[in-house]
Amino acid sequence: MSSLPRVQMGIIGGSGLYQMPELTEIEEVKVDTPFGSPSDAFIIGTLEGQRVAFLPRHGRGHRLTPTEVPFRANIYAMKLLGVERILSASAVGSLQEQYAPLDMVIPDQFFDRTRARVRESTFFGEGIVAHVSFAHPVCGALGDVLEDACRVADVKVHRGGTYLCMEGPAFSTVAESNVYRSWGMDIIGMTNLQEAKLAREAEICYATLALVTDYDCWHPGHDAVTIETVVEYLNKNVRNAQIILRETIKRLQSGGRDCKCGSALQHAIFTAPNLWPEATTQKLEAIIKKYQQ
Repeated sequence: MSSLPRVQMGIIGGSGLYQMPELTEIEEVKVDTPFGSPSDAFIIGTLEGQRVAFLPRHGRGHRLTPTEVPFRANIYAMKLLGVERILSASAVGSLQEQYAPLDMVIPDQFFDRTRARVRESTFFGEGIVAHVSFAHPVCGALGDVLEDACRVADVKVHRGGTYLCMEGPAFSTVAESNVYRSWGMDIIGMTNLQEAKLAREAEICYATLALVTDYDCWHPGHDAVTIETVVEYLNKNVRNAQIILRETIKRLQSGGRDCKCGSALQHAIFTAPNLWPEATTQKLEAIIKKYQQ
């Protein structure tokens, strides 16, 4: 692993965002992890003078369903590369009238509607127990920079709100959509909750840039929207996201991290180090080594 390049910024691209055309000095890097292979090889390049690791969440060509995304491998690979901040772009549906197609949302909460026995949501287990704080599941400082970047890009942005993470791959029924609305949920997607949990355990700052492509099926005009329109909105959102991410990287070049993300495990590991199984300790080395006594 010592031969891997060192990168401080990571970008995870969602539906439609499979590349960052502004990247220069590109190299393709395959990263092996104790949790298997990531979704694809990383594209590492220079953006606004900084080396950035880009990973298409569903693989190039969109080969992986949300359930099949190897979340642990993706985040652990970021950690192995030295990534300290992850910007996650994700296409979402809107559950409230004020979040219109082509808007951007920077959610500050998540609500889990995935199946725990299917989704990979923690690195821990197998003899080492950790309970991280997750009341505030995203990095507020990183969200601030994303918000500023959206305004520079002249995109309508909504700060805050709850991202409901469903299992998929089918979309909601009307009944489900209306229940989610009654709960006060704001947007709906299929991937970001697991990334946020794992990034917190890996002590990596994480923020979501949610790209609204359409209203969910609760909306009276939903059935009148054609697939061509949705694809058109998706493509426009992708281009806007590329501009926003570039501007965010530009603004993150100065200064270190003042948030608590980098010490999330400090009081979270409940198992005494002398009881850590050797195999699990080696497996989790990238994220727990500094807490070994």
